[in-house]
Amino acid sequence: MRVITYNVNGIRSAISKGFYTWLQAANPDVLLLQEIKATQNELLIFEELGYHIFSHTAQKKGYSGVALLSKQKPLHVEIGTGMEAYDNEGRVLRADFEQGSVMSLYLPSGSSGEERQSFKYLMLDDFYTYIENLLLEHPKLIIGGDFNICHKPIDIHNPKSNAKSSGFLPEERAWMEKFISNHFIDSFRAFNQDPHHYTWWSYRFNSREKNLGWRIDYLLASKALEGKLTRAAILPEAKHSDHCPSLVEVDW
Repeated sequence: MRVITYNVNGIRSAISKGFYTWLQAANPDVLLLQEIKATQNELLIFEELGYHIFSHTAQKKGYSGVALLSKQKPLHVEIGTGMEAYDNEGRVLRADFEQGSVMSLYLPSGSSGEERQSFKYLMLDDFYTYIENLLLEHPKLIIGGDFNICHKPIDIHNPKSNAKSSGFLPEERAWMEKFISNHFIDSFRAFNQDPHHYTWWSYRFNSREKNLGWRIDYLLASKALEGKLTRAAILPEAKHSDHCPSLVEVDW
């Protein structure tokens, strides 16, 4: 199964930049989208490519939202976490297959100020507990999405100057370390330990052209899938957003 995750920063904008043609060529079995900023109806165009389409939209129109497109019809789709504060923002969507489960995740950004940073910390704590319980029932799980956290200095272009930036704060990085080391495999790092691989670039200062980026989008595979991952990659040539897609292939 080929799984791709992609924060599209607005699906309508991405489509206007050639996203549909790119998706035809990439042809993932499962596509996990974040920040769709759209309704379910606006995603139905992708049915033409053979996908079953599911979404979790935010209550606030044109904000946040995640989606999951699958060539294989899931046995079950779980919309949200059952925690209202986060579900109102359309941040979690899971599909269960006979082989295992795949989740699209969009964790909050705290860059707009203390209130949202506090909200982010709350969701990190609650989501950690949620996943620990979920893994008891669904041990074979892939989580793909925008975590809004750089895990290690290798994952950010300038760790020293960003030491106090939301997304690279010590508390966030400690959470990421605990989350991954206790339960998951960072699929990209399982295959590639080189620096200068990023998934998000600011629109300012020609950051993408200079590759001054952050790796904040991940495909994490639960430890029950150890030895089952066959390939992982970041796809920076796809330019429909300020993010780029990431890919993992798993032999369930």
